[in-house]
Amino acid sequence: MDHILSIVLFTPIVGMLILLLIPASKPGAVKIWAHAASFAGFLVSLPLAFQFDRTKDFQFVELAQWIPSIGASYHLGIDGLSLLLVMLTTLLGFISILSSWNAIENRLKEYYSFFLLLQTAMLGVFISLDFLLFFVFWELVLVPMYFIIAIWGGQRRGYASIKFLIYTAIGSVLMLLGILALYFQYYNQYQTYSFDIADLMKVNMPDNIGWWVFWAL
Repeated sequence: MDHILSIVLFTPIVGMLILLLIPASKPGAVKIWAHAASFAGFLVSLPLAFQFDRTKDFQFVELAQWIPSIGASYHLGIDGLSLLLVMLTTLLGFISILSSWNAIENRLKEYYSFFLLLQTAMLGVFISLDFLLFFVFWELVLVPMYFIIAIWGGQRRGYASIKFLIYTAIGSVLMLLGILALYFQYYNQYQTYSFDIADLMKVNMPDNIGWWVFWAL
């Protein structure tokens, strides 16, 4: 199937966009559609498991130009580890939404919208083969997570959400610095810019820099 990873990636967010069109005054319809969208997200991921070839490396690869001036591309693909993570995400995404049928009573539309957005962001993290694309999805994960914690969290949800934001922001900055170190080292060695993970794996990193990049990531 062509573009199967893109279909898996964007099914939850398409479900979210349609969900936004459902009036909040119809909680039953909101719940049913959110569950249907999450279940569809799981169903479209099943061909990955059945068509995956364990003898090959990255599979279902999709590559398109994104920001060619800086060497960034829309590059997707999965190996055995990311296949497991993708299947786990689509399955647990559906189970998590299903388990919240009676648990969430206020602001249902916003809750399910954030959850579907979170699922797309998580899938993007696991299937991105471009470091800039990976970083964008990584940051996107933090947005719905923050609001889910802050609005529907426990008794100290305000404190927890701020703490979550601070820790993840610091971690994101360090990770971005590590990515940029690889990016510029690749340019120094190959005289071209690339965020492609396969390209950056070729970088011959000096030990003193590589040590810091390892811990930054």
